[in-house]
Amino acid sequence: MRRSVREALVGFSIVGALAGFAGTMLWLRGVRLGSETWTVTADFANAAGLAARSPVTFRGIMVGTVRSIDVTPMAVKATLEINADDLQLPLPVKAAVSSASLLGGDSQVELVTTGSPLPKNAPKPKSGRCRNSGILCNGATIQGESATSLSAVTASLEQLLNEAQKSNLIPALVESTKQFGITSQDASKFLNTADLAAENVDTLVHQLRAEVARAKPTIENLNRATAEAADAAAHINNLAGAIDNPETVSDLKQTVTNARELTARIDQVGGDIEQLTDDPRFMKGLRSVMIGLGTLFEEVYPAQTGGSK
Repeated sequence: MRRSVREALVGFSIVGALAGFAGTMLWLRGVRLGSETWTVTADFANAAGLAARSPVTFRGIMVGTVRSIDVTPMAVKATLEINADDLQLPLPVKAAVSSASLLGGDSQVELVTTGSPLPKNAPKPKSGRCRNSGILCNGATIQGESATSLSAVTASLEQLLNEAQKSNLIPALVESTKQFGITSQDASKFLNTADLAAENVDTLVHQLRAEVARAKPTIENLNRATAEAADAAAHINNLAGAIDNPETVSDLKQTVTNARELTARIDQVGGDIEQLTDDPRFMKGLRSVMIGLGTLFEEVYPAQTGGSK
């Protein structure tokens, strides 16, 4: 009896462990017992490592798995089984295949929505009111996008290298680099020459300023001489205008005539005086008159002449 109880306990323990392990695995894969699932079809141009039972995620949370994959001449159709029956995704929605790393690894499908937030009373995906309500419904088909893989990157890089080789891009780039270096050297020389030219210009400006300062007094004297010459020219113009006046010419002629008559009279008087001074009797009488006048003044004004001493 005791042996049977032990065997029953061991069997129940094994069954419980298996049930717990299975529940844990289902929980890790996002499967909830008792919940209703719904499906969505995603069309991919390249599935890139996607396989059945690959996880389906939304915002990093696992919400389902890939049920099956069908390859057609036009696209790769993947049936996505969503375990969350209350997951409401506003349209538009796309399915993107992503890898665990760039080097590869397990692939998964990520649901991405760019639609506006839904109202609170929005229908569920399996509801009869789901169609034309702006959310992703059960049985809908969405567009898929392939993930970036190392092989795709390598193929793109190889294509770019082939195009560069066909276009002789590398030699042209090397030549352009050389030309750029030469241009840089020429630009440096030009800048150095420009600096020297600027220094020479500054020196020339200082010299010109010094010469202008030295020439400033000469310029002022020239200005003064020019002003005096202008005044003299004005006087000459006035004199020329006066000479051109007939009345002035007539006055000048009359003045010359009067001067001539006065000179003749002076000459005449001078001749008479010369005749008188040549007469001895006139000079003797003039001397006697002067002596008499002197005596008279001494007698009348003795103090002033000093004759009383």
